[in-house]
Amino acid sequence: MPRVEIKGIHRVRRKLANGKTREHHYAWRGGPKFWQTGSDIELNTPEYVAALAEVSKRPKTSQYMASDLVADFLESGFFKAKKPSTQKDYRKWATRFGDEFKSDPAAMFQDPRSRGEVNQWRQNWSHSPRQYDHAGTTITLLLNWARNEGRILEHHCDKLPKLYESDRAEIIWTPGDITAFNQVAPPWVCRILGMATETGLRPGDLVQLTRNQVEITGQGRRLKVRTNKRGRLASIPVTPELGRLIDATPAMQLLLLVSANGKPLTEEHASKSVKYWARKAKLPDELRLYDARGTAATRLLRADLSLNQIAIHMGWSLRHAANVIETYAAVSGGDSEDVLLKIEAHRKRGEGNNEGTKR
Repeated sequence: MPRVEIKGIHRVRRKLANGKTREHHYAWRGGPKFWQTGSDIELNTPEYVAALAEVSKRPKTSQYMASDLVADFLESGFFKAKKPSTQKDYRKWATRFGDEFKSDPAAMFQDPRSRGEVNQWRQNWSHSPRQYDHAGTTITLLLNWARNEGRILEHHCDKLPKLYESDRAEIIWTPGDITAFNQVAPPWVCRILGMATETGLRPGDLVQLTRNQVEITGQGRRLKVRTNKRGRLASIPVTPELGRLIDATPAMQLLLLVSANGKPLTEEHASKSVKYWARKAKLPDELRLYDARGTAATRLLRADLSLNQIAIHMGWSLRHAANVIETYAAVSGGDSEDVLLKIEAHRKRGEGNNEGTKR
């Protein structure tokens, strides 16, 4: 059968999670999809031409709908390359968006007035600033993807206003919180919090720690970790408590943290387990596993790391690192005076350097 060549078709190749490539054909750039690799219709056959003709019957302005855009986004290589927890969040908000605007063409978001439509839709979650902001963040990302893929020419939903202002510098695990937690939580959950307060790693990095990342140094041991968020290499000193947790790991267990039945943990499972037992211990409701990073930063300062070294290690600014550690010291008692003296000494050194620069 002779090959049929048709001009104007927009062809897009996407790499799947399994490494294979799938090709999608659209009637025009930003138009409706009528064919993809693996469909029942073979490429460039009369059936292929008929499928193109069918989707081309309706007006272009209303053919490619917002719901089609969402469906394509959820099938894209961009979406499938994300972590399962991120996919779950994107899917939730993209689906809600698609349901709301399913009767509207995707091209409507090229109109400046669409920004007001999106903000009006987000009002459904105005009672929850975090959900309101999640809706906006995901839709901006979705429309950015659509613009980059040629589904729409432009959009007007960049930098949507936010309601939630997060400053968790004052939300920390104090020694009293940790003691109360360890008195009620099962050992496998206590290990999660212990690893977090000793390393300062985010939950996504914690659940991937293995024995193979422990290295011997001239002064002791360290954990060498390539972090997920920024892809940087972190070198974490093994404190006595962290060493105890590592050494208590069963010899045949590669992962340092596992669930109650010995299975690998997900970031979500680890975070929710700590949250559950924190409530059982009657601790402040806002405490999360993530907030153990302030405790870790303070312990690193007591181990004589400079504030600058801690900021680099934690991925924080110097000001944020100082604020978190000062807050921790102010509410935790114990050796808070020593911690505050170290921060003050660091500030004086900085002021001295500034004076030298001015001269």
